[in-house]
Order: sequence, then structure tokens, then C-alpha cells
Amino acid sequence: MPAQDFVSPDSIRAQFCAAMSLMYKQEVPLYGTLLSLVSEINQQVMTQQPEVAQALRWTGEIERLDHERHGAIRVGTAEELATIARLFAVMGMQPVGYYDLSSAGVPVHSTAFRAVHEQSLHISPFRVFTSLLRLELIDNPALRELSRQILAKRQIFTPRALALIQQFEREGGLSAEDANTFVDEALHTFRWHHDATVTAEQYQQLHDQHRLIADVVAFKGPHINHLTPRTLDIDAIQLGMPAKGIPPKAVIEGPPPRRCPILLRQTSFKALQEKVAFSDQRGDAGGSHTARFGEIEQRGAALTPKGRQLYDQLLDAAREALGGVPAEANAERYMDLLSNSFQAFPDDLAQMREQGLAYFRFFATERGMAARGDAGRPTSLDGLIEAGHVHFEALVYEDFLPVSAAGIFQSNLGDDAQSEYGSNANRDAFEQALGRSVQDELELYAQSQQRSLQACAKALDLPDL
Repeated sequence: MPAQDFVSPDSIRAQFCAAMSLMYKQEVPLYGTLLSLVSEINQQVMTQQPEVAQALRWTGEIERLDHERHGAIRVGTAEELATIARLFAVMGMQPVGYYDLSSAGVPVHSTAFRAVHEQSLHISPFRVFTSLLRLELIDNPALRELSRQILAKRQIFTPRALALIQQFEREGGLSAEDANTFVDEALHTFRWHHDATVTAEQYQQLHDQHRLIADVVAFKGPHINHLTPRTLDIDAIQLGMPAKGIPPKAVIEGPPPRRCPILLRQTSFKALQEKVAFSDQRGDAGGSHTARFGEIEQRGAALTPKGRQLYDQLLDAAREALGGVPAEANAERYMDLLSNSFQAFPDDLAQMREQGLAYFRFFATERGMAARGDAGRPTSLDGLIEAGHVHFEALVYEDFLPVSAAGIFQSNLGDDAQSEYGSNANRDAFEQALGRSVQDELELYAQSQQRSLQACAKALDLPDL
């Protein structure tokens, strides 16, 4: 088939995201309520703060805002991870970043599958935080072997989905008809399954080791455990959730409220208790499982290595000041400590740019375009910005934060879910299971920033900036 007849991976990703959102709304009705609240708050923010709406127009994010989602799944084996990478590749999604959550008591390590070019992100910023269960961290040998045997028996992809992945890899794309079929077939991997693959006793053993282990091992597939819309004011969402019948977690993960948001802030509602049927149960007998929850995010500026180092330092200082008390147990004091600590981080885009703390996108202005050919016009970036010939906005952070991800997981798995695994980062083993290297998110932001500078230089008829 000629390449021009293939549907673009970006379009397949957008179609899959819409289908996933519809499916999850049917499975978890509170998610639909959450979407309504987020839409309401976003409209309020853009009406009351026109400068926010204008910044979103500059960057093109205003078109993607209502469609923005991230999902999260947990797979059990290297084979599942490698195949999920191939499935996401059909949608133009590549593994970005390595996250070790074991140091926070969660026996997984993870990556984020997403688009990597700003033009693709503009079409669909859908991303999936994907975690691989670390069976080697189960300290009970018998239970570790039982988990391995159970996982080895399951197939989480439909035969047709696997065939279409192979077809995509062989031919370089999918037709519109095949893309539609692919989306339908791929959705089956992420569906909720009422029937567990283990007995009630086996489930309890897995659960007692760690709730997340039970969530991964005991079911037919890696059901989507949350789907997350993007808000422009997560504090308003946190305050508004109870009135909608949605109980929020106590603490918003990530940085404190700021005039110029940075990185990622996340909150969630408590995990649902869902009925399940264990393999040895008959009739009306049944059990329950708690893992799937709702999450909301607010995204800010992507930080440079220097900015990220300062962020980590200030976050650690606030957590250490709690004296070992979990943030969730003393939410008000933690937020006060966090706000005080982050006074050391400039809350101004110009200062953040001047100090090299964040990545930016640069745009040629009408004034700059009109000045092309003027002999006395500035040629340095700083001079062009000062003269109003170039405008800049922060690059949005497209990735995740390991401390925040662990905090979300723990708050929804229950207070008894915390375990001590120490720090067990093993990027090499993860990439071996994945079958490819993960990309460095900081390099991607630097490349995006450089492309915008090159576009500015071309538009203004200047040498490279």
C-alpha cells in the first residue's frame, strides 16, 4: 500500500485516546463527573485570567487541552512490556524516561510512552505511564514462583491486535480500516475484567505481600488503573471535588501553587472497591479488589538540569522538615513547608529563562517580522526579546515525577501497602525487558527549544540564534 494511504500514527493515537476515555467513563462513572468539573474550572480560569488563555494560544496548547489525557498501566513480564512498546509504536509513542519506584515502597519500575516531537504532541499529547512488576522484590520464594507461573499463562493481547502490530512493522503503516480495527482490538488489553485468574486464597497471599502485586498478577490483563485529564487550576479542582461526591487525597503531589507553574502537580480520588469473582468461587460468592482511581494533573514548565536540581533540593527540604511524618498525615503543615521552601525558586518566566532554570519555546512577533531588513535591529536573543521581536513561553512538561507517582500510588493502595525495598534502580534490566532504550526527556526538551530558535531565526531572516 502506498505510504500516502496510511493513517498517521498521530491520528491513530488521538483516536485511541478518545476510545479509551469513552471506555473508562463507562467503567468508572466518577471519571465522567471529574471531566465535567475539569472542563468547568478550565473555562473559569481562561475567562478570569486571559493571560493564561493567551499563553496557551501562543503554544498551541489551547487546542489540545480538552483532549489531553494520561493513563497508567502495570504489566507483569518482560514479554508483556516489549509487546506493549510495539503496540504503542503503532500510535507514534516512544518510551521516555526511567522511573524507579522501589525506593518509595512500590515494587515496579516504569517509563512513559508518548509522542516526542512538539508537532505530534500538538495533535495528541496522550501518554501512558507504564510500570513493570519486579518479581525479584517479592521476598517469599514460593509466592514469587506462583506469580511467575500465573503471569506466564496469560495473553494480554488479542490475536488480531498482534497481527496488526506485525503488519504495521512490516508495511510501515495501517490503512484507515485497519487503524479502526487496531484501536478496537488494542482496547481489549486495557479493559477491566471482573473474573480473576487466581483463587481467593492466592489473591489474599498476593495482596498481603503488596496490593499492587495482586493488581498485576491476579487479573487477565493490565486494566487501565486511571485516566487523567489536565486542569489549569488543580487547587480549585481539589476544593471542588467533595461537592461533586468525589473524595480527594489529602495532599497535592509536586510543587506548591505558583503564578508560573512548573513541572507537574497531581491529585486523585480514592480507589474504587470493585467486585471480582475468584477462580474457585461459585454462585453468588464474590470478592472485591481496590486499585483503580481517578487522577487530575496540572502541567507547568519543563525544567533544565539546573532547574530540576533546585526543584529536588527544595522538595527534599520540605519533606525533611516534616520530621518523618507522612505528608498525607499532616497535609496543612506540609503545604506550608512546601510553599516556604519554594520561595527560593523564581516565580517569573523571565527570571527562569535568565537563570537557565526552564526550557522555552520562542516565537517571532509581528514587530520582529516587520523589522526584517532593518540595519540597526538587534541580532542577539536577549536583544530581540527586549525589542519585542521575539516572544517566549515555557515548554510544557510532558513527563512524570517519581516521588509524585509513588505518592499517588501509595495514597490509593492504602496505608498498609508501604513496603521497604530500598533503592533498587536497574535501568539496564528495564531496557533489556523493554527491548529498546528509553529516551532522555531533557534532551527532547532541549531539541524542541532549539527547533523553535531555528524557526525564529528563519522567520526573522537572521543567522541561527
